[in-house]
Amino acid sequence: MLTLNVTIIFVLIGVAAGLAVGFLLRKKLVERKVASVEDACNKILQEAQKEAANLKKESKLQAKEELYKAKAEFEKESRNKKSEIQKIEARLTQREENLEKKVNLVDQKEIVVAKREKALESREQQVQETEQKYNRALQEQTQMIEKIAGMTAQEAKKMLMQNLESEAKHESARTIRRIEEETRENADKIARNIIAIAIQRYSAEYVGEKTVSVVNLPNDEMKGRIIGREGRNIRAIEQVSGVDLIIDDTPETILISSFDPVRREVARIALERLIADGRIHPARIEEVVEKASQEMDVTIREAGEQAIFDVGIQKINPEIIRLLGRLKYRTSYDQNVLQHSLEVAFLCGMMANELGLNAKAARRAGLLHDIGKAIDHEVEGSHAVIGADMAKKHGEPEDIVHAIAAHHDDVKPQTVLAVLVQAADALSAARPGARREMLVTYVKHLKEIEEIANAFKGVTKSYAVQAGREVRVMVESREINDDAAVVLSKDVARKIEESLTYPGQIKVTVIRETRAVEYAK
Repeated sequence: MLTLNVTIIFVLIGVAAGLAVGFLLRKKLVERKVASVEDACNKILQEAQKEAANLKKESKLQAKEELYKAKAEFEKESRNKKSEIQKIEARLTQREENLEKKVNLVDQKEIVVAKREKALESREQQVQETEQKYNRALQEQTQMIEKIAGMTAQEAKKMLMQNLESEAKHESARTIRRIEEETRENADKIARNIIAIAIQRYSAEYVGEKTVSVVNLPNDEMKGRIIGREGRNIRAIEQVSGVDLIIDDTPETILISSFDPVRREVARIALERLIADGRIHPARIEEVVEKASQEMDVTIREAGEQAIFDVGIQKINPEIIRLLGRLKYRTSYDQNVLQHSLEVAFLCGMMANELGLNAKAARRAGLLHDIGKAIDHEVEGSHAVIGADMAKKHGEPEDIVHAIAAHHDDVKPQTVLAVLVQAADALSAARPGARREMLVTYVKHLKEIEEIANAFKGVTKSYAVQAGREVRVMVESREINDDAAVVLSKDVARKIEESLTYPGQIKVTVIRETRAVEYAK
């Protein structure tokens, strides 16, 4: 029993000792951890202080650098302003010197003018005195002659007039006899000219040339489809065909405007097909316009061949046939030019038969007299001279070429055939006169605007629309970016201002389009 108690006591003592040792060890461990945490905190605090010091130094350096830059910019700006002020002062000084020189010149000129005025006054007085002396001397001589001749000045004048009148009568009688003899010798030729001139005196009223075509729509909703989203369809039509589409409040109607009749007709055909088909988008528009252009070439050739067949002439160059066909889509003075040419051909043939001339040559000259109108908006000059040049180039006889060139007096008529063409042209449609010159000038003005725009680098094509009040310039997107397009519009406008004279203003629109094309395989 005692042993058990002793054992329990020793166990308790051991446990107490263990607890005491553990408590001491744990206390030391906690103290070590606290010390390590304090060391870490001190290190973090030291590093933060170092970093704060570094940031403070960097901010001071940056502030100094910015201050230096600002100071340098200020000094540079000050130098520039000083330089500008010095230049302005130099210009003002130069102007003052120039003004002083001009004032001195004006003063000198005033002195010279005053001297000249005095000299002129003196000369004028001398002239008046001389004139008075001359009049007195003339009067004295007249009185002396009257005394010597025994008649007055009025009687002498009357006698002289009677003698001159008698001589004039004899001279006019001889001239009349000579003219009558020459007339009898050339009666046949003179009679033909008199008949042709008499026919030529007839003419009719004329009106302005049409430059607008009308396309009817099934409904007003079609206008929105033709315009397209953000106007892409109407821009595509105008760009590809080179015309101006006018869409206004007129119900179920669109106007096509262009000074080129063939271009306008191609646009009309293409637009009608697009409306009938219903598929209207840029790719489809290009396809339809291309097909319409190809079909137009065939139609033009067929129209020219039909005109030659109707007139009954042969051996015409294919290029002349094509020009004749183009006249089908040109109106002048409110009349179709091809129909007008056919009428002139038949009139020339009938008058040639009556006068005993070559009817085939007359019909040929009448049919070809206006071929210059097919290209007068592309070539500079009047349509008569242009047509004569084309006829000569493609092998037409010299008398035909002369008749074409002379039918509007651009060249003086030298043959009866040329006068016949003039007369037939007047009978069919009236001579244009001054109105023709206005039309030629108008078309030339539009062509000059397009040529100025096409001369700039990066421009693919351009169209003058709105009767020359606007020019639309298409550019290559790879060569001209958006910023360069703005510069180009200003350059084109400035070049037009320098080169042309025109009323009002001309709007320059630069159109840049980027296309991305890929094929699904």
